[in-house]
Amino acid sequence: MAEGSRPETGAQDDPREAANDGAGDGATAPREYRMDELAAAAGITVRTLRFYRERGLIPPPRREGRIAWYDDDHLARLRTIAALLERGHTLNGIADLTTAFESGRNVREVLALPAPSEEEPVRLTPEELADHFAGEVTAENLAAALDLGYLVTDGEEIIHISRRLLDVSAALVREGVPLAEVLKAGARVREHADALAALFTELLRAHTAEDDLGRLRPLAKSVVEAELSMALDRRLNPGKPGS
Repeated sequence: MAEGSRPETGAQDDPREAANDGAGDGATAPREYRMDELAAAAGITVRTLRFYRERGLIPPPRREGRIAWYDDDHLARLRTIAALLERGHTLNGIADLTTAFESGRNVREVLALPAPSEEEPVRLTPEELADHFAGEVTAENLAAALDLGYLVTDGEEIIHISRRLLDVSAALVREGVPLAEVLKAGARVREHADALAALFTELLRAHTAEDDLGRLRPLAKSVVEAELSMALDRRLNPGKPGS
């Protein structure tokens, strides 16, 4: 079958096609595709689609008798695979990324956790994440970021919990620091940050009202930022007076 071809299957007479047209009450029904229709929409051959399905790169279709029905989530996954292939990832690498991606916590699992009050989350497609860390988005790094909670999944999208952390991590990678090392450092920083947060929380709870904790939070941050700045001075300028 020629790539991108769409053989006559009589699908236009299928009632799902009428629903997909969205005619009538204005409601948009979920789009469903037969195998050849999905392949055509994704710009690949049916043979390639079968190969991806056998490799587990796309989820199994919904079956109705002998007919397999695919949906827009399958199409989005195929487009992601194409984009990652263009960025130099191999099919084996994409399969590993898919496994890590699907084993990570999704956004519904973390909704019950307190959201960062000052950090702006960022929505990313897998290919946008690959663009931020060119050549560094491996299954191992993705799993580490998921374990740290830097990343959570939402359907076919990824959410990074902090724009600041995303930008700093990407900047360090551009400067030549391997992403794996950035993530290891992030885990160590997390430990120290948790200890500092515990110290200040205990201090403030011992001497102030509970309702004042949020109001006094900037003071704790200022102390940590000042001490970190002076510590960097001592490390980077050891001969400087006062360091």
